[in-house]
Amino acid sequence: MINQDETQQEGIRTRKIVAGLFMSLDGIVSSPSEWGFQYMTAEMSKAITEGIALADAVLIGRRTYLEFAEIWPKQGSEVPMSDFLNHTHKYVVSATLEKLPWQPATLIKGNLAEEMMKLKQQPGGNIQIPGSPTLVRSLIRLGLLDMLSLTICPVVVGSGLHLFDEITNQVPLKLVHGTVLSNGAIGATYLPTNLVGKTAQTPISFPDAASHR
Repeated sequence: MINQDETQQEGIRTRKIVAGLFMSLDGIVSSPSEWGFQYMTAEMSKAITEGIALADAVLIGRRTYLEFAEIWPKQGSEVPMSDFLNHTHKYVVSATLEKLPWQPATLIKGNLAEEMMKLKQQPGGNIQIPGSPTLVRSLIRLGLLDMLSLTICPVVVGSGLHLFDEITNQVPLKLVHGTVLSNGAIGATYLPTNLVGKTAQTPISFPDAASHR
């Protein structure tokens, strides 16, 4: 949970940017609907629900926004994550989009680091990133991602986007939660080492979409 003492101390807010992705054994994070969603379990669904309860904003990139805008408005409340994604305010990072028909949403342009710092300093709960691995990578490189949860699936995909491509400097992470699921997938939650010693929120394994049904 959010530590209210830290929130008030010296006026510093503790709003977190948290992300979760499916990852294959060979490090692929793109198109998990083709290879990763088969590993979804009731345990993972429960973790998703717990993660949603801590978040009051969504952060996504252009490609994910366009994809989700075609999928989620058509889903009913019975579909996991539907109400959360459709009704939660979405911050969309894009240099090319002009309109955001899937609302509520705000377009973020300009300097990514500056805009993310402004967002983190606003009052509120977690800022959740569902999918958008390229955006997640950028935030890792900038030191602005507060928590990374990976569901590592026992499958070799062979080709696709690797999460840590283009990161040239070392990024030390500390494992704060790990579990092996009955289907062979591994859930692992990491914090950047500059957060070690601070109060961590409940670890979650939050895939880039709970369902594409």
